[in-house]
Amino acid sequence: MAHAAVTVSLEALKNEQLEDATAKYLTGWSLGKETLKNGQVDTLKGSYYANCAFYVNPELECAESTAEFSLENFPEYLSPNVWPSEGVLPGFRPTFEELCRLIIDTAVLVARACDQYAEQKIEGYTKGYLEHVVRTSTTTKARLLHYYPSPPVASDGTQGVVPDDDWCATHVDHGCLTGLTSAMFVDETATRALIKDHISTDTHLPALPELPSSPDPQAGLYIQSRNGETVQVKIPRDCIAFQTGEALEKITKGKFRAVPHFVKGVAPKVGDGDIARNTLAVFTQPSLDELVDTESGINFGEFARGVVEKNTSK
Repeated sequence: MAHAAVTVSLEALKNEQLEDATAKYLTGWSLGKETLKNGQVDTLKGSYYANCAFYVNPELECAESTAEFSLENFPEYLSPNVWPSEGVLPGFRPTFEELCRLIIDTAVLVARACDQYAEQKIEGYTKGYLEHVVRTSTTTKARLLHYYPSPPVASDGTQGVVPDDDWCATHVDHGCLTGLTSAMFVDETATRALIKDHISTDTHLPALPELPSSPDPQAGLYIQSRNGETVQVKIPRDCIAFQTGEALEKITKGKFRAVPHFVKGVAPKVGDGDIARNTLAVFTQPSLDELVDTESGINFGEFARGVVEKNTSK
């Protein structure tokens, strides 16, 4: 995930044209394009999205078109990936794809366990359905995230009211299973110096000094339980975590619930106010024409289109 810090720091990336406004920034790089609550635009989280259709077919750069969904009417899922050039981020694409494959491979096993429960508890549940979705989907997306250092304290020593979810507002994912790596905290004062010395002829990115843990123990990922309890989640560095999303809630008729979650930033006074967080999320989702609500007949493409419209800044 050192790539996340480098992606947002290299001056050369300004000329890389990694944004895709037509895809509503669900492919490539974006910052300040997402609205998560009260109409506020999210400016503390840099995002790089890539389609993971390569898991099913290495030749695919996006989801496969259907009779209902095409590049013209659903570019959010049918726009091809926008990769940084090898000269700017050497090794980025193969490293990114390798980690995504590992996470999806693991998600298949998690899905199999979920299916065993659903088959026992839900009348008419299709045997092995979630595993089928995770294993065969061409709509799965990965999101490399860089959470910028929290805004500095004002000159009078105050910062105003800082919400708990200042780094990422409370929301639920709209897919099935979201695979999450542990968070990588870095001091950007140190990483900037290394990145500045990076040259285009390097075959690998510089190894960025990672902090052993968050310097602010209160910072990081929080989830909310069904009874409203808020719990901090600290994923060990050698582990992958999974959380459930809206599509799975619909598929399982509420037996699995989408998990509300948010990310709390590092306090501005910690680490000279220059602590950033990097992580990778892989959203395993049904293919566009897969049903997510058998009662209403809504497929994932229809469902996702509504979510994207709600979450994208105008």
